[in-house]
Amino acid sequence: MDVKNNILETIGNTPLVKLNKITKDLPCDVYAKVEYFNPGNSIKDRMAVKMVEVAEAEGKLKPGGTIIECTSGNTGMGLAMAAVVKGYKCIFSTTDKQSQSKVDILRALGAEVIVCPTNVEPEDPRSYYSVAARLQREIPNSFLMNQYDNLANRQAHYESTGPEIWKQTEGKITHLVVTAGTGGTVTGTAQYLKEMNPNIQIWAIDVYGSLLTKYFRTGELDMNEVHPYVSEGFGEDFVPQNYDMSVIDHFEQVTDKDGAVMTRRLAKEEALFCGYSAGSCIQGLMQLKDKLKKGDVVVAILHDHGSRYVNKVYNDQWMAERGFFDVKSFKDVVNARGKQKLITIEPTQSVADAVELMKKYDIEHIPVINKDDEIIGSVSEGGLFQKVFSNPEIRTEKIEQVMEKAFPMVAFDTPIEKLGTLINKENGAVLAKDESGSLNIVTKYDIIQALA
Repeated sequence: MDVKNNILETIGNTPLVKLNKITKDLPCDVYAKVEYFNPGNSIKDRMAVKMVEVAEAEGKLKPGGTIIECTSGNTGMGLAMAAVVKGYKCIFSTTDKQSQSKVDILRALGAEVIVCPTNVEPEDPRSYYSVAARLQREIPNSFLMNQYDNLANRQAHYESTGPEIWKQTEGKITHLVVTAGTGGTVTGTAQYLKEMNPNIQIWAIDVYGSLLTKYFRTGELDMNEVHPYVSEGFGEDFVPQNYDMSVIDHFEQVTDKDGAVMTRRLAKEEALFCGYSAGSCIQGLMQLKDKLKKGDVVVAILHDHGSRYVNKVYNDQWMAERGFFDVKSFKDVVNARGKQKLITIEPTQSVADAVELMKKYDIEHIPVINKDDEIIGSVSEGGLFQKVFSNPEIRTEKIEQVMEKAFPMVAFDTPIEKLGTLINKENGAVLAKDESGSLNIVTKYDIIQALA
């Protein structure tokens, strides 16, 4: 029978998938190494299991022991799976920057997770590095995996990721593009590929707020480069020992916004529902497109799955709050939609009149305005439906007898994140006057359309 003895045996041999739309204007083909096909939905499965195997072989991890690690989530997932299969306990420290879904997944696999503050120095006793080190000292029969300085990390990619890419491209690969964090993926894969063909270009993608790019270019550890960023899974505020900068040809930095926007484009345009770093990886590649030529074969590693980011990069409100959408205000929503005549109704008109207007103009929300042009209330499709359903005779009643409270009035340049707090289950729209004094309405549907 074609079976696996346990889930760990399914790690690796992930597919190369051609990108067709985002990269259509490039002179060459780009292939994504889609690592969410691993059982833990990320490339970190490879190095997590390798670190466990090496620790076992070296006698550092003994039966019944405890695996300790500081992790942003994906390495923890791989370690947690290995622990379940092999019979170890797991304790992970992570940062408050990571999505709650990542923490929940680790706990679902039986791991204990300690959340630590992000914006502290690595040496600070509260940092997730320091917490993991302290736990290792305090807990008997425990081993700190230390993915940053554990060279089994890059060994995993030298032994698996590199050979897979070489085989899948039949040795034709000319460029490898990969986001850089612990250094294991970029270094290990690059070491193998450079041995096979030293002319292969290795492009590491970094984030603004990380010191890796400047260190690569100057050899200087400049802490002035370090500042908070929201991108997840790559970038560092120190240089892990897994790095061998000699096998990397270029570092390229990407903004939080550009990485997030590209992540969503991957889903919408390529049907690749990936994590934040995948978008940053492709964004970095696109920033370097002028360095590519016809005949090149580019491989970009997409590290993990989008399911761990549904409350962040795939959440419209999260994106809007950080200014990651080009649509930033009430005015932008109106401009994106196009100016439309505002449909209103008078309080003396009937419920049937309102229903007819909704049908005719395909709208759900109508302001109620009296003869003095005062906004005194509103009617909504949902509200009318409930009233008509419970009492069909209500269709002949006047609007003033059934109307709801008036929609909020805001300034024409009100930020979109503010609109998101005003539009809710009880209130479906907001109003604003434009520069000419004309009244405009924005609904939840308008905002969704503008952000799409």
